[in-house]
Parts: sequence; C-alpha cells; structure tokens
Amino acid sequence: MKPTASISLDLDNLWSYLKTRGGDDWVSYPSYLDLLIPMVLDFLDFRDQRITFFIVGQDATLPANTAALKQLGKSGHEVGNHSFKHEPWLHRYTPEAVREELSSAHHAIAEATGIAPRGFRGPGFSVTSVVLNTLADLGYEYDASTFPTYIGPLARAYYFMSSNLSREQKEDRDELFGSVSDGLRPIRPYVWQLDARRLLEIPVTTMPGIKAPFHLSYVLYLSTYSPKLARTYFRTALQACRLAGVEPSLLLHPLDFLGGEEAPGLDFFPAMRVSGRLKRERVAEYLSDYQSLFDVVPMGEHARALRTRDDLLVRKPDFVV
Repeated sequence: MKPTASISLDLDNLWSYLKTRGGDDWVSYPSYLDLLIPMVLDFLDFRDQRITFFIVGQDATLPANTAALKQLGKSGHEVGNHSFKHEPWLHRYTPEAVREELSSAHHAIAEATGIAPRGFRGPGFSVTSVVLNTLADLGYEYDASTFPTYIGPLARAYYFMSSNLSREQKEDRDELFGSVSDGLRPIRPYVWQLDARRLLEIPVTTMPGIKAPFHLSYVLYLSTYSPKLARTYFRTALQACRLAGVEPSLLLHPLDFLGGEEAPGLDFFPAMRVSGRLKRERVAEYLSDYQSLFDVVPMGEHARALRTRDDLLVRKPDFVV
C-alpha cells in the first residue's frame, strides 16, 4: 500500500495578490475565479483527484464569484478557510479581530459552497497562538499554516524588491512567508497543545533534511531554467519523503495553472512568462509523479486518518506574538 499524502489549493484571487503587493488597484475586487475554478475542476476530474480548496471569505460574498463557488461546492472536493480579507498580517490583529476574521470567513464560505470548512490556512502562512485557539473555539479539525523552511526571509526579500511597498506596508508584511526559526518546526504532522485542548497541525511539507520548499510554485519557477532539473528536484523531494517516512502535504496556487496571458497584471510573480497551457502540462506531470508514490487525498481526509494515531508529536505554540 502507498503511504497517504494530501493536496490543497489556496484559492488566492487576483485582488488578494494585488492587495498584498500594495497600491489600490485591488479595491474593486478584480477576479479570475470564473476562469480558474472550472479549469482546475476539469483538470482534477480528468485525473480522478480530489483536493482541498482554501477559500478567501471575501470572495464568497461577491456576486461575481457565486456561480463558480457553487460549482466548486457541488464538485465533491473539500473546502477550507483562508481568512476573510486575506491579509498576511494576522499577527497584528487583536484577539477580537481574529475571531471576527475567521468566523466571518467560515460563514461566508459555508453559505457560498454549501460546505462548512473544517481546516484553516493563514494567508502568507500567518498564524499565532490566538489564531490556533480561535480555530479550536470554532471546532476546527486542523490548521495548515506552518511552513517549516529556513528560506522564508529570502522569499520575503525577493517579494519586497519586486514591489513598491511603503515602509509602513513592509512593516505590516514583516512576517510574510515566515522567519528563519520556522525551519526548526517539524515537517511531519503534529498536535498543538492549547491548554486543555488540542489542534492538529498539517504543515506545508518541505524536503526532509534540508527543508527546501517543493510546492509547485517553486518547482515551476525552477522549470523556467530547466524543466528536466525541476522535475528531477520534485521527484527527489518525494523520494526523500518516502525514505524518511513523511506523509507530505502538497500546496498548489492559482498561478500554477494560469499564465500571464490569463492573469494580466501579475507579471511580478515568478514563472508568469510561462504560458498557462505549458504550466498545466507541467503540473500534470508533477501530479502524476505524486500519485505514483502516494495515495493522494484531500487534507480533511488526511487529517481524519492522522487523528487515529497515537504517535503524533505534541507541541506547545512557540509563536513570539
């Protein structure tokens, strides 16, 4: 039997990327969900693969997205909570604001899709003890916001260099993609001990040992230099997980499927010069590699299997904030 693994897609919309970058070109909530969601559903259906879609609550309230999100709700895939306003500075929120952010998103997503979220991923991997306790209060089954890698500050520096953010905006985003200390966290799923309660954590998996990222945005960027090297790197990461006994959780993003011709205005992101057609061909190859080595399921199904085990590491929250 193949080991279990999971897969998810953070359904970040055009406006949320523009908002994180700064400026005011996001305020009309430009969207590509009506293009993206049917495309990804067809892509997954053809490959008989179910995943978890982490949805931004704001999108669930906008009439322009109603049809696409209803289609998603009827598709048999799982949905998760990706916050309401998609601001990667949740660590700056008060406890009251965190509760409003998460509960508003929860209700909006449930209303739009007909499915109540049971898992959460913070925008920009933003998570705090307050967030974890709020998730426990809301009855969530798992969090998926940790990104155990040492290179978060490098990714943040690259993002800042490619943007026109003010000093204040950079301060808001000072935890975007995490810190060096995030690399000290486990890559295997574990349990957060929250006073008398517990919450399952399923990290975004990085390569065992060196903890280098291998979610597909990184692999596609590497493919702009050498498609062969990129696929070899991805396969090496998967094999390392098998050898280390790690059940990976693979992360997808909308721009893994969309090229610059389909998502104009986002040329500041890596790999946006690769056409959408070519990206989807490469993602299909990577997904085939993933399915060949693991039994790939949505994150909620993975979480339910993990909760039956009694050998998961238990950790207390280690957040500075």
